[in-house]
Amino acid sequence: MKLLIVDDHSMVRAGLAALLEQPRYSMSVLLAKDAREGLDVVDANPDIEVVLLDISMPEIDGIAALKEFGKIRPDLPVILLAASENPGDIRRGLAAGALGYVPKSSSPETLLSAIRLVMSGEVYVPPVMLRSDSNGGGAAGSLHHIATPLTKRQIEVLRLLDRGLSNKAIGRELQLAERTVKAHITAIFKSLRVTNRADAVAFARRASVL
Repeated sequence: MKLLIVDDHSMVRAGLAALLEQPRYSMSVLLAKDAREGLDVVDANPDIEVVLLDISMPEIDGIAALKEFGKIRPDLPVILLAASENPGDIRRGLAAGALGYVPKSSSPETLLSAIRLVMSGEVYVPPVMLRSDSNGGGAAGSLHHIATPLTKRQIEVLRLLDRGLSNKAIGRELQLAERTVKAHITAIFKSLRVTNRADAVAFARRASVL
């Protein structure tokens, strides 16, 4: 797996690279000191599979950079790294299209779990956000609306998700590569502003998409 780390602090970049490039994780890491350099690296390396993006950077911050990454690689998952654990900041990041939000206070194991979850087609939401939701934080209300219309193919994928099929099974059914199925699921999550398959299907039923 090839990842890109975009952070303006050299010690953070080096620390994350040292963690992720341990042989047991089988990860190759590229580094960028700011969003502009990160965009150039992604453009030059189409095999990058996920980006770890600092939310607070000079010139172009993480939220603005999310949109730019989406323009050149709409299928590329981006995980935001942030000092803030404020639920409002987390909602803003997820609503902007991030597929994960990892506070910098998190353990290495949490970051690795978030990467694996996002690469499996899901969205990583930190525990503080889940606690906020259970206490009436209102995240569901702010995120549960369609950001962009679903394509015909995405609706087909949603119907197969409703049947409980795995990514591999969906690929066989629609004659698509498993990676392409993941990209469609990622796009569905972004459009519906949900964080997992069950919520995507439930929302689609309520919205009469299925």
